[in-house]
Amino acid sequence: MKIKYLGTAAAEGWPALFCECEACRKARELGGRNVRTRSQAVIDDRLLLDFPPDTYLHVLKEGLHLGSVKTLLITHSHQDHFYPLDLLLRGNPYAHNPVAGILDLYGNDAVKLLYNRALAEENDGNNLTGIEQYHEVHAMDEFDTSDGYHITALAAAHKVNENCLLYRIEKEGKCLFYANDTGWYPEATWEKLKGRHIDLVSMDCTAGKGYCESYHMGIENNRQVKERLFQMGCANKQTKFVITHFSHNANLTHEELQQEADKYGFLVAYDGFELEI
Repeated sequence: MKIKYLGTAAAEGWPALFCECEACRKARELGGRNVRTRSQAVIDDRLLLDFPPDTYLHVLKEGLHLGSVKTLLITHSHQDHFYPLDLLLRGNPYAHNPVAGILDLYGNDAVKLLYNRALAEENDGNNLTGIEQYHEVHAMDEFDTSDGYHITALAAAHKVNENCLLYRIEKEGKCLFYANDTGWYPEATWEKLKGRHIDLVSMDCTAGKGYCESYHMGIENNRQVKERLFQMGCANKQTKFVITHFSHNANLTHEELQQEADKYGFLVAYDGFELEI
């Protein structure tokens, strides 16, 4: 199983769209891994995690080939993770791709509402009939995708009044846990993780080297997550731990983030970062 991080920033991007803070100034000056677009990842070039407004940029910059994507998992309805208007461009007359087949979208009820609103803007989405299909899922649901992934939707602790989701993704004996845009996981999520080995844990690090009480995490929270997963027998020395979803408010360059992450054996994701398990 291979994962590529296409975007690794929080909602504002980094450097942020309208920001002139020191962290954004440094990012503009240093460039490279310090420039981060909104969060998105792809697994095996076939399973896409979230659909931000930067998806088109990821197609151009990171070589994302949307024609190969069969499954789209959406974590929640915030616009930096789900920008449904661009999904309308998959149909005629915007795209001519006769071999694309059905794109299966999975997400919660709030995401479904946004998707349906977008369809209504395009004459009820008639041009998408037979090429996109939405599946509403809830925390603790398990399902199999058309291309052979076994997915477990898990509860996040993120947005009030929305059932935000994390995803455990399994295929051919490998397991990846994609868990950003969340504070400390609800106990039901910890319980569901019990007894299953995880090969890669992708964690929220919006707060940088700090600690976040809710909605997001920082490196101190990440350390505690790693510790508990080891205690539960879900992780071992071969498990990879990756931090992502960074905000300029943490005020750390990529190099400074890596220095902090090295203390705990974490890998720091950047736009274009790839690894295999």
